[in-house]
Amino acid sequence: MAQLHDIVFDCHHPASAARFWAGALDGYAVAPYDEAELERLRSLGITSTEDDPTVLVEPAHGGPRLWFQRVPEPTRGKNRVHLDLLAADSELEIQRLTALGATVQARHPGNTVLTDPEGNEFCLSQST
Repeated sequence: MAQLHDIVFDCHHPASAARFWAGALDGYAVAPYDEAELERLRSLGITSTEDDPTVLVEPAHGGPRLWFQRVPEPTRGKNRVHLDLLAADSELEIQRLTALGATVQARHPGNTVLTDPEGNEFCLSQST
């Protein structure tokens, strides 16, 4: 039986998208760059991790990883899959997420639809 390993985001700028989601989610962080990974980037002519075409965000305590990969085409239309987040205080969390770069798209009873800085939709609901 298959297990969920990575959730992959196609994006324009993987480093900034990865930083947003690492900051948005409790217990997640951008994976550190070791010398082997830095050498791999240099072999591709990339001298800054800011220009890395693929950036990994890892959970501290299990769960799926988030993988951000550069694609040339822009986001078109509504996501076919999106993440649903929970927060104890959804209004406070909306303020925190918008300070990180999210944008509120719509408010509905029980949840709020937001987009990350790349335009990917996600929902935030109040935990019970």
